[in-house]
Amino acid sequence: MPAQEPRSATYTNPVIDADFPDPTVIKAVDGNYYAYATQTERDGRWVNIQVARSSDLVHWQYLGDALPAKPAWADKTQDFWAPDVVRDGNRYLMYYSAKPNDSDERHGICLAVATGKSPAGPFVDMGNPLLCGESFINIDPMALDDPASGKHLLYWGSGFEPLKVQELGPDRMSFATGSIAKPLVWPAPQRASFPVLIEGSWVTQHDGWFYIFYSGDNCCGPKANYAVMVARSRSPYGPFETLEQATGQPHSIVLQKSAKWFAPGHNSVVTDASGQDWIAYHAVDVEHPREKPTDEVNTRRIMLIDRIKWRNGWPYIAGPSEYPQPAPHNNH
Repeated sequence: MPAQEPRSATYTNPVIDADFPDPTVIKAVDGNYYAYATQTERDGRWVNIQVARSSDLVHWQYLGDALPAKPAWADKTQDFWAPDVVRDGNRYLMYYSAKPNDSDERHGICLAVATGKSPAGPFVDMGNPLLCGESFINIDPMALDDPASGKHLLYWGSGFEPLKVQELGPDRMSFATGSIAKPLVWPAPQRASFPVLIEGSWVTQHDGWFYIFYSGDNCCGPKANYAVMVARSRSPYGPFETLEQATGQPHSIVLQKSAKWFAPGHNSVVTDASGQDWIAYHAVDVEHPREKPTDEVNTRRIMLIDRIKWRNGWPYIAGPSEYPQPAPHNNH
């Protein structure tokens, strides 16, 4: 008789106990997971786009800067946000947000694209922004291939505007000729209600549905009021129905603050070796809400993971978890 597999080990949040905001986690062809995050200052130096590697989603090796050279159009600023990485044959593409050198209050963040030969980087910007605009409209890109048509899609957005999707061209580095941006999910119509702004699109498939996870309101700082919400559609192009619209619940939240973890959000979804879906996201440790005493409160955003269960066609997350949980299944 073969020996019984040992009982699954446990993990305890956080899995990266350092500032690692807006985490995207992907499974690469080398069998490892890679996590990418917004810029931070580490050991007194700026890291433009952070990258870490893991074989099990729990133990992470910090690899440093995935975008070591700033693009010429954003080499005087220090705003590199919310990376997403996809594989295209023997290359990897990184979609991210950056503040251009000529930015002012009206002309804000741009969507950007960089390429690399390895998921660990280094990635090199393509030399010009993909799309710029006012304020925080063009932020938080996430790329997905439509499984039905094979078309390359980019989701992004979007401050006080809706989340959007638009088709990318065959090169994945420009929008398809004749394509237009389609709005998908809107912030609350009343100015004072939650959420007044939304961002951080992440689209995943489950059981014939496309689910768009997104976050809002304020991510960080003294007015942080962050949570993860969800909507679903039969098509990656929408229309999307929010959890609130579908069920009559007062909101669409699936992950929100606890006594231990504050302002959780800006997630990605990754699947382990057993087919179990996990949500990776940042949150603030209430007992350690800043890196340095001079930092603003709620700016030390560290990485957590939690299991996604599916109930009645919607994701259910028993988190943010604080105590030991069954660990992800891996092949190593």
